[in-house]
Amino acid sequence: MSEIAPTERAAPNVMDTTPGNQAATFRNQDQVWPVRAIRCGEAVRALPPHGRSLSGLTYRLGDLTLNVDDYVARHRTAGLLILKGGEIALERYGMGNVTESLWTGFAATTALTGTLAGAALHDGAIGSLDDPCDFYLPELLGSAYEGVTIRNLLRMCSGVAWREDYDNDARSDAWRLGRAMARRRPGAVLDLLCHLPRVHPQGAIFNHSTGDSCVLAAVVAAATGRPLADYLAERVWGPGGMEADGHWQLEWEDGLELGGFGVSARLRDMGRFGLLMLEDGEARDGRRVLPRGWRELAGRPDSEATAFGALSPGDPGGYGYHWWATPPTPGAHAGVFAVIGAFGQFVYINPGDQVVAAIQSAWRKPQDAAATAETVTLLRAAVRALRQAP
Repeated sequence: MSEIAPTERAAPNVMDTTPGNQAATFRNQDQVWPVRAIRCGEAVRALPPHGRSLSGLTYRLGDLTLNVDDYVARHRTAGLLILKGGEIALERYGMGNVTESLWTGFAATTALTGTLAGAALHDGAIGSLDDPCDFYLPELLGSAYEGVTIRNLLRMCSGVAWREDYDNDARSDAWRLGRAMARRRPGAVLDLLCHLPRVHPQGAIFNHSTGDSCVLAAVVAAATGRPLADYLAERVWGPGGMEADGHWQLEWEDGLELGGFGVSARLRDMGRFGLLMLEDGEARDGRRVLPRGWRELAGRPDSEATAFGALSPGDPGGYGYHWWATPPTPGAHAGVFAVIGAFGQFVYINPGDQVVAAIQSAWRKPQDAAATAETVTLLRAAVRALRQAP
């Protein structure tokens, strides 16, 4: 059980908080929305201490030399976990969090949704990633999503219109999604998505879209015939050796999980999810829960639209299957991929150095380029330090 005081209350709107109630809101989304439990299994994956501690880690930022405490304080960090070879090199908490705290992941949930698509492919519930999504979800027939393949949903290249911003007006599709959720009406989210127009041929243009992730979630749920939280428990939470139940926000009471956000979990369990991806979907007991080679498929671009440097002007990154891909950087970031959620949520995977990091934060704005850049600097310093023998 969490040691957080039970009297703290979440704000009604996760996007509209004060500095004083933001952490309580991120910890307690089950006070605001209906959720479905993600049950952990019986066997917990141990995370022993690594031989080299990063407690004294420093990094350079301009003319400043900063340490871990500085990072935690500067960026309202609720949890910072760095694993090397499955062992804890650094673990810090702030913002009132403890090891037992659950924290909402925002768009970090998209990586879990994409992973469940891989699990469904491995299980045979999905025959091919090139199947049209309406084959599994006929409700999409007649919408702009008709004919869009599961692969292009994973790439966020559906070609369906979506404005992914947080402007509090009707021009923002994210805002309209929030309004649909607030209705607590069965089917309200899918109704919204089915009325979106097509603006590009599928596969031609990358557009980061919570809508695509929500459609993907509905497709996986239809293909497997299972609630996504139950399927996640079976294919990720149990095999990954998670230590505690999490929960997933629902469209309405007993309704569909929202594929673009809404999973709340402990910091260590998000780290264990990163380890399952690092190990290419092979659980500690030898069970394979993802197709062989899924790590490289999910973590690297595989199309012109998602290639390194093609996403937006000035951005060298690329996109895999619901993961951001980092271009190879000599000596630092070969093969790295990550998922990034609003307000500073990260799961970072570095296959070459066997490093996984999970970060939970309460930034005061959804996107912060300076904070993201400093996070990358911290992680690069950690990777370099861990290359030294303990």
